Amino acid sequence: MNKISTIKELNNNGIQPEVLFWVGCAGSFDDQARKVTKSFTNLLDKANVSYAVLGTEESCTGDPAKRAGNEFLFQMQAISNIQTLNSYSFSKIVTACPHCFNTIKNEYPELGGNYEVLHHTEFLSFLLSSGKLRVKKPDFNGKKITFHDPCYLGRANKVYEPPRDVIKKLSTEINELKNCKEKGLCCGAGGAQIFKESESGNKEVNIKRTEEIVESNSDIVAVGCPFCKLMISDGIKNVKSKKELVVYDIAELLDKAI
Repeated sequence: MNKISTIKELNNNGIQPEVLFWVGCAGSFDDQARKVTKSFTNLLDKANVSYAVLGTEESCTGDPAKRAGNEFLFQMQAISNIQTLNSYSFSKIVTACPHCFNTIKNEYPELGGNYEVLHHTEFLSFLLSSGKLRVKKPDFNGKKITFHDPCYLGRANKVYEPPRDVIKKLSTEINELKNCKEKGLCCGAGGAQIFKESESGNKEVNIKRTEEIVESNSDIVAVGCPFCKLMISDGIKNVKSKKELVVYDIAELLDKAI
């Protein structure tokens, strides 16, 4: 992996990158999500995409604060980020977190932040279709891969096909879940739920979702969200399965095949 430049470094040298990669809190600090960050930047390097990150200038988008009901804190965080983003030149923002994706795309415009925003599965699908990335070692033959639709990518933004298009390039079978796409079931982390204690009920949401995944008889669960990856990975530890089931982000799967 090449050294990752900051947008400040590139702009100071008169360079406007195509992509500003919004890493997100999870992609910066969570061990599992950092693997996704590494795989995605590996793919950007292999595709010769000009990109940069904000580095220490990147802060939380404010999504958890907004979902938890603290609109004042959200607006403080959002306006600070927008001021930073508006001080730089780039073509588009790409992020591997659907929560960041949804917030920057749909909620920043009314506060003065108007950008082209893509989820990383959308951008990876584009890189494959345009020939900038080519699958060279699709070692998933015979493996059943299912895709868990993240709430803020799927139902909230209607992005269903790009992640599936990437999976199809891996020469494997897509094993759709009973509840998928418009009927997709939450992993249990969205809406700031990951940061609070569970409410009363018969079963944790991530356990219910993992049971559905196990029933699908899949070998690999593909995800497109760091919170989904965490919740389903934890669910697998608590749900009995006849076969070993592993969880990968779409970027990790593609990185293995390039």
